[in-house]
Amino acid sequence: MKIKLFTLISFLVVGIVVQAQNTYQWKTGTSAGYSYKYVTNDPTKTRFYTLKNGLTVILSQNNKEPNIVYKMAVRAGSNTDPKTNTGLAHYLEHLLFKGTDKFGTLNYAKEKPLLDRIETLYETYSKTTDPAKRKEIYAEIDKVSGEASTYSIANEYDKMTKAIGSSSTNAHTSVEKTVYEEDLPSNAIDKFLALQAERFRAPVFRIFHTELEAVYEEKNRGLDDDGRKMYEKMLNVLFPTHNYGQQTTIGTVEHLKNPSLTEIRKYYNKYYLPNNMALIMSGDINYDDLIKKIDKDFSYMVAKPLSLYNPAPEKPLTQTQKVDIYGPSAESLYLAYRGYAQNTRQSLLLDLISSILSNGKAGLMDININKQQKMLRANAGYNQMKDYGIFILSGSPKTGQSLEDGQKLLLEQIDLLKKGAFDERLINATVANIKLAELENFDNNDVRANYTMTAFIQNRGTEWDKMLASTDAMAKVTKKEIVDFANQFFVNNYAAIFKHKGEDKSIIKVEKPAITAVQTNANEVSPFAKNIISAPVKPIAPKFIDYTKDLNFGKAGIADVITVQNTENGIFSMSYRFDMGSYNYKLLPYAAQYLSFLRTNKYSSEDISKAFYDIACSYSINVGTDVTTVYISGLQENFEKAVSLVEDVLANCKPNEEALENLKGRILKSRENAKLNKSSILSGLMSYAQYGSDNPFTYGLTNDEVKNIKSSDLINLLHNLTNYNHTITYYGPKTLGSLSTDLVKLHPLAKEFTTAAPLKKFVYTKTDSNKVYFADYDMVQAEIRWVRNGGLYDPSQSAEISLFNKYFGGGMGSIVFQTIRESKALAYSTFAGYLVPASRDKETTVMAYVGAQADKMNDAIAGMNELLSEMPESEKSYDLSKTFALNEIQTSRITKDGIISHYLADKRLGMDRDSRIDEYENLKPLNFSDIKNFHRQNFSGKAYNYCIVASEKKINPADLAKLGQFNKLNLNQIFGY
Repeated sequence: MKIKLFTLISFLVVGIVVQAQNTYQWKTGTSAGYSYKYVTNDPTKTRFYTLKNGLTVILSQNNKEPNIVYKMAVRAGSNTDPKTNTGLAHYLEHLLFKGTDKFGTLNYAKEKPLLDRIETLYETYSKTTDPAKRKEIYAEIDKVSGEASTYSIANEYDKMTKAIGSSSTNAHTSVEKTVYEEDLPSNAIDKFLALQAERFRAPVFRIFHTELEAVYEEKNRGLDDDGRKMYEKMLNVLFPTHNYGQQTTIGTVEHLKNPSLTEIRKYYNKYYLPNNMALIMSGDINYDDLIKKIDKDFSYMVAKPLSLYNPAPEKPLTQTQKVDIYGPSAESLYLAYRGYAQNTRQSLLLDLISSILSNGKAGLMDININKQQKMLRANAGYNQMKDYGIFILSGSPKTGQSLEDGQKLLLEQIDLLKKGAFDERLINATVANIKLAELENFDNNDVRANYTMTAFIQNRGTEWDKMLASTDAMAKVTKKEIVDFANQFFVNNYAAIFKHKGEDKSIIKVEKPAITAVQTNANEVSPFAKNIISAPVKPIAPKFIDYTKDLNFGKAGIADVITVQNTENGIFSMSYRFDMGSYNYKLLPYAAQYLSFLRTNKYSSEDISKAFYDIACSYSINVGTDVTTVYISGLQENFEKAVSLVEDVLANCKPNEEALENLKGRILKSRENAKLNKSSILSGLMSYAQYGSDNPFTYGLTNDEVKNIKSSDLINLLHNLTNYNHTITYYGPKTLGSLSTDLVKLHPLAKEFTTAAPLKKFVYTKTDSNKVYFADYDMVQAEIRWVRNGGLYDPSQSAEISLFNKYFGGGMGSIVFQTIRESKALAYSTFAGYLVPASRDKETTVMAYVGAQADKMNDAIAGMNELLSEMPESEKSYDLSKTFALNEIQTSRITKDGIISHYLADKRLGMDRDSRIDEYENLKPLNFSDIKNFHRQNFSGKAYNYCIVASEKKINPADLAKLGQFNKLNLNQIFGY
């Protein structure tokens, strides 16, 4: 019977793949006087323009929502950093937010001589070796920087994007690219383009030494990240010649200590050229109108001869190279092979092989390692860059298992691949699943923009046709070709990166320089910014959900059914949403994990995973504290098969004692590893601070209770799961009536639901005095969170809370960011806000955060305490925050299954209509005094719990004791086991 099932499924999948294959060919079109190139059958309908000055413009129209994703991509990253100034491209990315001679300044004529003086001082500083003299020069840099800051306006760029309505101002640098990103409302195109054109016209590198300190912080955070250290060492071994491995994006400590503004300017002039940049926009656009506007605004750019990084080919790797890395986190390993250039046949094969080995369901590693729990986890992936790719096998050992044991297990899967010990149907199934993902992803503007951005960075977009055709090309790959290639490729030519738990004695952190806080002039606005902010736009009317019209409510037996019909494609997503979770049954999360290893009367655990992968469907169980959800999704044509499989698994799963014992071991090992994770430790500290020793973080089974878990108890929970009260939600092509009819057959229910066990309740502590909760951890940085319980949530305050958070502690233009990072250079990452819970019966949380160097901890705490005590006033920043808050609601569109999610979230808060309706109306009358009063009532003069994770070797606990009652918690207290 199994053979017949899989044969039928494979036949269906092959049919899907064959029908989906298209021909992708380059064509040329002309419209509105502009020529462009496009690829036939491109689902994104992307147009590639080249302006007269060489600027590439990539546009994709998707008018479903009034928003546009924008990316300005530059083909310059750490590959093109000068060898004497690594990290330079990343520095420059930070400085492109600082303005020009027209914005970011009060008086550029007076500011410029001071900026020139700072640049000269840095050149002298970088050439000086005497420590005393360097300190003297830096003191002068600090002094002149303070003078220059009297003319600068910090974060004016962010203020303008906030006024425009951009919801995601950001940028990133990697080995081959620097990318500047925004997500803007479509009614603001004109002033947005004016801002972007000005931004790249003549950037001014102001407020440099405090921004440089933020980069120092970023470097130090990387030194605390064992995963990042592993990845950088892996690149170093795989690429002994290429800059992929010889230059890190953030740069060396030595180069960070000796920056050169002169070299940064040279770099900008060399690579930020129209013939080396692409302006990408995807969303609510009109091709013809937009290309005219872009051409007009960016015509000032002048092309210049360009010489990009042209490395010598790497010599073949002929032997395995093992490297040991040390750090405080848990053990793990990489086995990494050097791959091939983009869009080559070899890279396509490696991408396909990565899914044959590891796809989360039916790959060789999924079945042979993860299903059999031979390691804590194992997976494979292929990371493609322009010149080469990286094929990575990764894993974490379980208790009693060495990294060498893990290496052997991973390589055994490669041996199976080389022997052809895999089902050829995996190829067809992989293609079907990729096509399903593409169907979902290409409707997303950010995904569209990212795909085409990659095409530009790697080959100026000329191989977009190959990228689109790659999935169809995979469908034509034969098993023989994979086996032949695997035997040629996977030899002893890899890098083995072993991450051990232990002290990393090689770390040299970037030391804290003496910095005097600079002025931010938050209340000032340049004439250019004033024009951008005040320029009129055609308003976009908000569009709210009408729960009585946009949702369909029905029944399937005794279960409530909520649906939204998908009229766009053949994809469905359905859930069984149970009104209970781990606070009702401690064993429920373990039962959900156990299920993936169990067989039924008909199918083995492995067969079940393969079946879901073959029909391009998925299922999962997510156990929350008070809600448990079974998710099923995939191709609607396979809806009945997918649901039937889930029903069979839940109703007929059989105990597997060996799997349970392995699961217990993995759970205990995961718990050990969690105690080595600084983020987990910080989360535990916060939970302890909010609730005391009986808190959500520690709630669960003890280690002894885990060891005594019985199969019968877990199986009983699983077999009876659908007997508990649940709501069925569905987004897909079916109508409510048709779905309900199907569900009565596929999802049989009793006449009444079983009553769940009582929900565990936790008692919030009263934050009536300052307390310090400290955990010792071997790290360069100090992680500091302020937390206090703020009382039960009142949804009528949603507008006030949203506006306060935007003004005070969210985003680069917020008061907290401008003060802590921009002015005082105390942290790379910082925020603060008033956080609301998911349901009415839980309290709000007042929270603040700073991640700082350990030697800045006291200053960082003092700086944040000042802001918590007294909020700086900036009417202009407030006005921008309010405009942004209103614009955010006006331009947001909740669609598809998001309508159901929003309804359920509002229902948990006691709302019977779209909560944004009240929030929008309540925003309008708010003024600054309301926000100031909110701060006074909820932040100022209040007691706080300070939750701090740092190394006792690098901070003085006596300093912490001055803040309040000092409590050093051990890991058993924090984790409860």
